Amino acid sequence: MTYFTSLIAGVAIAVAGFIAPAFAQIEVQEVTTDGGITAWLVEEHSIPFTALELRFKGGTSLDRPDKRGEINLMMATLEEGAADLDAQGFAKARDSLAASFNFDAYTDSVTISARFLTENRDAAINLLRLAIMDTRFDQDAVDRVRGQVQSIIESDATSPNAIATSTLNALAFGDHPYGSSDNGTGESVAALTREDMFTARDRAMVKDRLYVAAVGDITAPELSALLDGLLGDLPQTGPDMAPRVEPALKGGVTVVPFDTPQSVVLFGQSGITRDDPDFIAAYIANEILGGSRESRLMQEVREKRGLTYGIGSYLVPYDQSEVILGQFSSSNSVTGQAIDVVKDEWQKLVDQGISQEELDAAKTYLTGAYALRFDGNAPIANILAGMQMIGLDRDYILHRNELVDAVTLDGINRVVRELYNPEDLTFVVVGQPEDLKSD
Repeated sequence: MTYFTSLIAGVAIAVAGFIAPAFAQIEVQEVTTDGGITAWLVEEHSIPFTALELRFKGGTSLDRPDKRGEINLMMATLEEGAADLDAQGFAKARDSLAASFNFDAYTDSVTISARFLTENRDAAINLLRLAIMDTRFDQDAVDRVRGQVQSIIESDATSPNAIATSTLNALAFGDHPYGSSDNGTGESVAALTREDMFTARDRAMVKDRLYVAAVGDITAPELSALLDGLLGDLPQTGPDMAPRVEPALKGGVTVVPFDTPQSVVLFGQSGITRDDPDFIAAYIANEILGGSRESRLMQEVREKRGLTYGIGSYLVPYDQSEVILGQFSSSNSVTGQAIDVVKDEWQKLVDQGISQEELDAAKTYLTGAYALRFDGNAPIANILAGMQMIGLDRDYILHRNELVDAVTLDGINRVVRELYNPEDLTFVVVGQPEDLKSD
């Protein structure tokens, strides 16, 4: 270990030691408003600031079949004017309050993140309510944001990473919403109307799919009143969720020709649901195979052979499907060799299993790093909202490391044998790889 990495490790340990006591003392209250909205709250009154996280399950997978991209465009246009404020007026009002609003669309959720000072809380929430409930969706604003989305779509059409992602998603999920971009296509976005924005808003943001977390200088009664005033008039229910889809990844290589000196490689197979009792063991196994520390894939593909600058894998538990994905880039001359090494490591994981030394090291890293996630009001609110969406209990953060420590060597190797399937490992290659063709 170099002096530099030793120094960084020492700082990380010191920070972990500083954060750990606060992390261990996080008390999550459950608040139910008079209007029936449930929220999780962590009171922190040392700083006059609150982070509010709103999540609605469904996301862009709720796009109507002929309106792909409508929810993404709607969320991007939400703060472009509300009530008697046009886009500039809304931005000026928000900035004058030193407030921050972020509106985002994802495959399985739409999110609203609000940050505000205690002294400006009421005014900030009133402004946010206008954005949600009294949105203008002025035609010029819709057209302006539409142009931004179309620029992203055009850029993605010439991005090897985006091409690899869209190709693998199409192979895995076909005509399911997961099989196409959240942004939609140039044609579908061009056809969206102002009226579609109102429809998309009312489809995406409904009470019975709402999850709320608040962290900061606010009490339970204050939060209850705030939420009923902010969200009380939302529709109660929305459209049916997208159906479940099994990933159609059954092995092989798909090459997408692209003029570039390096090939981008995306690979994957079926995964594991987040509520599976074996998820924690699978999470540790992935950390050992392709996680953020010195994983097997990094050692074999980069360190020993120099075939890439970086490689990793990760679990992706969608609401309606689940995959294990990985990615790397390599010179066209060695792409085939790098793919062979990944295949070999996938097979070795199943055939030889994980060692006690690897398991112990992964546990130490994962339990030590967990506390570092809780480094402020906003990150904690984000974590709590995510916990609710996947059905975790409020005390999960206090017991999560116990769940990691409870994984045994026999248990993790059983999960590896059941989960990882080398024959189903599917590769998408975007570039001009030598001696490698689609099979």
